[in-house]
Amino acid sequence: MAAVGLGQILARKLLPVPYFLLASQRCWASSFKATDLQVELCQKPQKKPDPEEPLIFGKRFTDHMLTVEWCKEQGWGVPCIHPFRNLTLHPACSALHYSIQLFEGMKAFQGKDKRVRLFRPWLNMDRMLRSSLRLCLPEFDKLELLECIRRLVEIDKEWVPSGEKKASLYIRPTFIGNEPCLGVHPPLKALLYVILCPVGSYFPGDSLKPVSLLADPRFVRAWTGGVGDCKLGGNYGPTVFMQEAANREGCEQVLWLYGPDHQLTEVGTMNVFIFWTHKDGVLELVTPPLDGIILPGVIRQSLLDLAQLWGEFRVSERKVSMQELLLALREGRVREIFGSGTACQVCPVHRILYQGELLHIPTMENGSELILRFQKALSDIQYGSDSHKWMLPV
Repeated sequence: MAAVGLGQILARKLLPVPYFLLASQRCWASSFKATDLQVELCQKPQKKPDPEEPLIFGKRFTDHMLTVEWCKEQGWGVPCIHPFRNLTLHPACSALHYSIQLFEGMKAFQGKDKRVRLFRPWLNMDRMLRSSLRLCLPEFDKLELLECIRRLVEIDKEWVPSGEKKASLYIRPTFIGNEPCLGVHPPLKALLYVILCPVGSYFPGDSLKPVSLLADPRFVRAWTGGVGDCKLGGNYGPTVFMQEAANREGCEQVLWLYGPDHQLTEVGTMNVFIFWTHKDGVLELVTPPLDGIILPGVIRQSLLDLAQLWGEFRVSERKVSMQELLLALREGRVREIFGSGTACQVCPVHRILYQGELLHIPTMENGSELILRFQKALSDIQYGSDSHKWMLPV
């Protein structure tokens, strides 16, 4: 797919303006080139997973990976696709000591026509560049990286599971500071690499499994002026503590709140949506705004785009407090609450534990009508045989 119209795609409101301006001014200045890509094929390929074998997230990896090295003196090295192998890191590596590390999560799907396609990868590339600039990691050309990733998936395309069971190939681009020296400063060496793993459906058997959430305002995931809108490893490690607390309370995920009015921000590693009748009487789909606190999810943007295309209800990006949600629940105006993310696509919520009170969410009672509609729309695009502007053919 050519880069025609890519600037318009990247300039959507998925991006906070300051990051976008910075990225647009710098992303073309220095980069590796996909035309220089060197390929070393694996001589002893692994046995591919059996079609009936459960595909557990992050357990099996494909035969090849992509690596590109950078250093301040010479700039970017030659991108290489080579057999999957362990990394060699210096014990003083800044990624290990100071969390100079970021990653992305995206997927490749096999359509009904057996062709493999990537889902909206341009948005992942733009978010990855913004995260890089926020960590003072070197800039790169987003289209050059995307072409290298496309080539990697092409080489390992036999690892892309059949779409019959809604499985896919997960793609994990990672970028780390790799300098063999202690000290908090912009890294003088860095390593960009990409690994692939086949993953099964988030909901085996296509049955929706709703989750319950722990909402504890004493803890926050991100804050104004921080890096909540970047996909950094440092945003995820500290959430494990609250995830364990949620499990002890009988909840599967955490609903992260923010501010004195307890604003809803994210659900675990997902964006959050509410489908309700607003207090003004209008049917509305609402999700928190991109104000720097939440991650601008690709599936989040896709659901907003679909809903706006349908034009059947109001679509809003604004702050929602727990008090506003409590009032709507008491008045019976809430229809569905759900999370969205690369792993699950759309995940229903049926309970929220908030300040000792277990709130019942009528998502499943209402048949999850909107959730199912979103799931079908995404599935038709990702696993379909027709060309769609959101899909990049491999």
